[in-house]
Amino acid sequence: MTASTTAKASRDIHAEVTASIIAAIEASPRAPRMPWLQSNRPLHLPRNALTRNNYNGINILQLWATGFVRGYDQQLWASYRQWAQVSGQVKQGERGTTVAFYKTYEVEPKADDPDDDGSRRVLKTSVVFNIHQVTGYAPPAGPPPRTLPADPWQPLDSVEDFIIATGADIRHGGDQAYFHRLKDFVQMPERTSFVGTETSTPLEAYYAVLLHELTHWTGTSFRLDRTFGQRFGDAAYAAEELVAELGSAFMCAELGITPAPRADHAQYLAHWLKLLKSDKRAIFVAAAKASEAARFLAAGVGMPAEETRP
Repeated sequence: MTASTTAKASRDIHAEVTASIIAAIEASPRAPRMPWLQSNRPLHLPRNALTRNNYNGINILQLWATGFVRGYDQQLWASYRQWAQVSGQVKQGERGTTVAFYKTYEVEPKADDPDDDGSRRVLKTSVVFNIHQVTGYAPPAGPPPRTLPADPWQPLDSVEDFIIATGADIRHGGDQAYFHRLKDFVQMPERTSFVGTETSTPLEAYYAVLLHELTHWTGTSFRLDRTFGQRFGDAAYAAEELVAELGSAFMCAELGITPAPRADHAQYLAHWLKLLKSDKRAIFVAAAKASEAARFLAAGVGMPAEETRP
């Protein structure tokens, strides 16, 4: 990302981004949903038009939310200067979308603090525009119309390989999906107990739920050691569920899965909205933790050494 400015003290970027995501969730007052579950198109991670890199963490949510509210059907973004570098011109009067990221720099460590390594972070921002806001750029072919496969139970090889590579102990049976933290296994109902929607196959629904539980699986003390008690207190459980929801969405987008809302989605949504409205940094923390979990699972290094397993 090339064009960026340090966030000014008078501007609360955490509050701005959180407010925009809340607005997208509440855009349908009668049936609030996370923005990425509002579309009948497959999920795609937002990508930079110049670098071709995917955006990460909170910026995925920010750009998904903006795309949903404004009706964009492509997830290609770049700053004003970056569009110019690929022969694009931002249309006059177009309103950009703020993305946020941290830059790390080094200072002299504090002599009286043995834990100070001298590393510091500063929040910076950049304003980006969607391809729909640009002229003069020859866009790549857009995503094809969503067509469900003839066999809704045909396994997706790339997804199956991804799941196997995690090394997780996945068991099937019963009617509930959960991660058993003490015994370190993921429990899933049989695949055939899942149902699809008009835009999602039953197998995709199964995959989305499994990725949700695998995100929980990454949080153990001998993997990513993810805890929220100190920051979120009584809301720690809701925060962990939000991380799992985001982690599943990020991986669905990466793997080409069109997810459907979980059966307990409405129940958690009220808690998530309460969390976001009470803590402007909560969605930043959750998105960062979800991206970390997705990277961990994609690395295929989830299985701890035998002596460290519960």
